[in-house]
Amino acid sequence: GFHWPLIPGTEVAIAFEQGNPDRPYIAHALHDSRHEDHVTLYNYRRNVLRTPANNKLRMDDDRGKEHIKLSTEYGGKSQLNLGHLVDGQRPHPNKRGEGFELRTDDWGAIRAGKGLFISADQQIKASGQQLDMQRALAELEAAFQTAAGLRHAAEAAKAELADIETQAAFMNDTLKALQQRALLLSAPSGIAQVTPGNLQLSAGENLITTVGCDADMSIMKKFRLAVGNGLSLFTRTLGLKLLAASGRVEIQAQTDAVDVLAQQALTLASQQDCVTVSAKTELRLECGGAYISLKDGHISFAGPKNARFQCDILQKNGPVSQSSNLTLPERCASTAEHVASAHDSTME
Repeated sequence: GFHWPLIPGTEVAIAFEQGNPDRPYIAHALHDSRHEDHVTLYNYRRNVLRTPANNKLRMDDDRGKEHIKLSTEYGGKSQLNLGHLVDGQRPHPNKRGEGFELRTDDWGAIRAGKGLFISADQQIKASGQQLDMQRALAELEAAFQTAAGLRHAAEAAKAELADIETQAAFMNDTLKALQQRALLLSAPSGIAQVTPGNLQLSAGENLITTVGCDADMSIMKKFRLAVGNGLSLFTRTLGLKLLAASGRVEIQAQTDAVDVLAQQALTLASQQDCVTVSAKTELRLECGGAYISLKDGHISFAGPKNARFQCDILQKNGPVSQSSNLTLPERCASTAEHVASAHDSTME
């Protein structure tokens, strides 16, 4: 049973147990001009539980407009609306939507201690299991196959290989059936995140991104990418472009060498200025067994065949030298190593 106390001032009808005037009890709660009946001609299909503070459970059986509303007025208003969603217009409320709505004017939190699966994949009339995620897992498997195919191409090109083992383990040991406390989002037509403020993605371990078609990033100001242990770029077809509409393009290897290799032609040109090639110890040009060497102030020409000069005048003057003023920025190795070791200790 239940106990639902009456509000002070409610008109009631009194009866007596077995007609004993010493044992009265409230037999009925009545409506009057000050306490009108909540059930009227326009809402008689409703069943409503309402407290004096307007905490409310409303169930409406109007055909084609069935809905349930659970609400409280604390903090503005917090509601759970199910089915045919309506506004507060009386006596004829307007439709606001359909499905379900969980809303509040205060803070909100969703917690699931064993994992959370949020999906837009259809499951008609709850015909499947609660954690039926076959469509989501199929997409994850397709993403894994895409990554594996590109890894095979990268391996043939001697490029850095993607860590697909971690990707597979994450899918099979964590996400599948939510074996660990994880959050899985799935939607067949897309997922969007938007904010006029900041958006942060942070992972203590791996960040795995797999795209079946294109990936576009449009950034109005600066794009900064800092990598601790190496950066690898690999493209299977159509080449690689690095363009700057204005400003300098700088490529530095501050503690090691730079290798530029092409199977076919290699072009280095300046359209409106000079091209300077500078080396501290030696500069060599090699082709077909012949070479030109610039070292220690000497210029050496050597080749298995003839040397040909075609010019109007060949001049020989006194010695002259010129040194390059190009320098690399100073690097504090101890600081970099300290930061790396601190990060490793934190990860442990």
